[in-house]
Amino acid sequence: MGDVGHIGGGRIVFALRGVRAVQRLTSTAAKVVRDLVYPPGCAACGLPIADAGCLCSGCWCSVRFIERPYCEILGLPFGFDPGRGMVCAEAIANPPVFDRLRAVAVHDGAARDLVHRLKYGDRTDLAPMMAGWMKRAGGDDLARADAILPVPLHRWRLFSRQYNQSAELGRALARLSTKPFLPGVLVRVKRTSKQVGLSQTARAENVRGAFKVLESRRDAVFGRHIVLIDDVYTTGATVTAATRALKRAGAAEVTVLTFAMALAAPI
Repeated sequence: MGDVGHIGGGRIVFALRGVRAVQRLTSTAAKVVRDLVYPPGCAACGLPIADAGCLCSGCWCSVRFIERPYCEILGLPFGFDPGRGMVCAEAIANPPVFDRLRAVAVHDGAARDLVHRLKYGDRTDLAPMMAGWMKRAGGDDLARADAILPVPLHRWRLFSRQYNQSAELGRALARLSTKPFLPGVLVRVKRTSKQVGLSQTARAENVRGAFKVLESRRDAVFGRHIVLIDDVYTTGATVTAATRALKRAGAAEVTVLTFAMALAAPI
């Protein structure tokens, strides 16, 4: 009986291996057909390339990744190495309400194109790739965080756009980092004008009092280290207003993590 059981078990294992082999073959064939019908293109410019979800060589070279040395508070890259742990003059003169800012790349070239495609081109499929870079940029600050929250859209803006690009990035990042993703905790209660084209002062006034943490969800924020996700950091008005709401609800620490940062040149 033991031999029969062993033989039967062997047949089952062999059959399972056969099924897996067929599944792999089917998956490969499906990819070949898909690539023939919809040739993979560069995620930023659309130029045909070998694999989807990647950049062509030209776009890759145009990405200005933000690497150390940079200001430990504002994440602004230094043009020289002042030593680890240094902060810039702006962070000293005007300390932000958030604890630190991290970004993947300067908002130009392919990085700007990726943001634009995600935000206005319905390319939510780009979020996982972009989130992978954000995970690297978040580093230890992301690793020790308690939860990930996106900068929310007002319900009418969400209705017209159908999705929140910051939430798409946050959701993908949560999967990669295994951190809790809490999109319904911070809400936008004020319908604001678009920030594009406004001065720094006008941007700050536009989003003043625009966010709040739901009373029923304050426990998700109180005493926690929150990573706040947005697509682009420009003047900081939006994430500042959002951070104020999180801090009022008792957040112990807020790390702002964006894909891109508007920057003219290293400081």
